[in-house]
Amino acid sequence: MKLLRFGPAGQERAGILGSDGVARDISMLVPDWRAAHLAPAALDALRAVDVDRLPRLPEGTRWGCPVPDIGKIVCVGLNYADHARESGMQPPKEPVLFLKPTSSLSGPNDPVTIPRGALKTDWEVELGVVIGSKASYVSQADALSYVAGYVLVNDVSERAFQLERGGQWDKGKAADTFTPVGPWLVTADEVADPQQLSLWLEVNGKRVQDGTTANLIFGIAELVSYISGFMTLHPGDIISTGTPSGVGLGQKPEPWYLKAGDVMRLGIAGLGEQSQTCVAAA
Repeated sequence: MKLLRFGPAGQERAGILGSDGVARDISMLVPDWRAAHLAPAALDALRAVDVDRLPRLPEGTRWGCPVPDIGKIVCVGLNYADHARESGMQPPKEPVLFLKPTSSLSGPNDPVTIPRGALKTDWEVELGVVIGSKASYVSQADALSYVAGYVLVNDVSERAFQLERGGQWDKGKAADTFTPVGPWLVTADEVADPQQLSLWLEVNGKRVQDGTTANLIFGIAELVSYISGFMTLHPGDIISTGTPSGVGLGQKPEPWYLKAGDVMRLGIAGLGEQSQTCVAAA
């Protein structure tokens, strides 16, 4: 299944993609998705609904972040060797973890705001893993059973804040609109192998990232198990698994970055596409 949320920001309702690929309104049955709907039994019950009989969403409807009740966004840095090298760093021996605040979340096609004082705003297409069951100290062998599904994430980053202002990475990752998610949450049963997915990103029509999750240094099961040893993962939590090479920081012959008016378009096979226009902060 492909679950989505639609409507004005802060007023989203539950939607679902029909077998014909048409977005439909399921809010008369479920007003909005909640973390409880991500549990295996709840998803099984939802599969019994004849979604193709539900009302179609009008053209132009805004889609919000499809994941409900997100408690935390756990990001994995330098999880592709080619991206580590273009960043001037060695591939890590253990996963590099940092958190993004939920205030950075936005819909898949909402504008991305370049913060005041930003100098090096950058893009990162990533596979997001959505937790469906509470996970604490889970084994790698069992880890994927705790996954509800997968989403497309753009881990927007302000490199000057991240790398040149001291401290941890978080200050360059945390701005409002810096985590577009969606367009939909694809349940795990529809993703045969999350580590065989192509992912790409374009800026103003130029393909700058073109990779595959086959090149992840630390795979999905390993990440879920590893992270659950440091913090409890709850239904709705997202693990953003890292980006391949091709970010602005790594462009040759010299880096270049986003400016107001630039358009990012990105996608992951089977998980849909996003498009964001950059705007300057007021």
